[in-house]
Amino acid sequence: MAQCSVAVRNAKLDAMAVAIGASPVVKIRSGTKPTSTSDADSGTALATFNLGASWAGTASGGVLSVSGAPFQDTGADATGTAGHWRLYDSAGTCHIQGTVSLTGQGGEMTLASLSITLGGLVQVTSFSMTEGGA
Repeated sequence: MAQCSVAVRNAKLDAMAVAIGASPVVKIRSGTKPTSTSDADSGTALATFNLGASWAGTASGGVLSVSGAPFQDTGADATGTAGHWRLYDSAGTCHIQGTVSLTGQGGEMTLASLSITLGGLVQVTSFSMTEGGA
């Protein structure tokens, strides 16, 4: 893999956020993430978050943090165990997907609990994306 400077990694992340555009939606889903973002959704949608027009901060140190994290959903969509997340533009196209873990365990998105109950509270404690190639 080619190595990139921090400035190049930041630029790639910032360009990604611009390409996705304003008001994307992120869904926490059960099961294993699909092989590709162009593949159909897998698992069950457990929680849905509308991220708003200014959803992404400015990348720093090769990391793009999602603005507003931590955040929560007070009415989970279904019951299950969180397995992955998918980020969709406002038209519904999935552009990014990643791992979910408990706080402090290294997922791009960390949750207070991986066990989600229909109508219950879902707490996202952090959400960021790191550009590799350092």
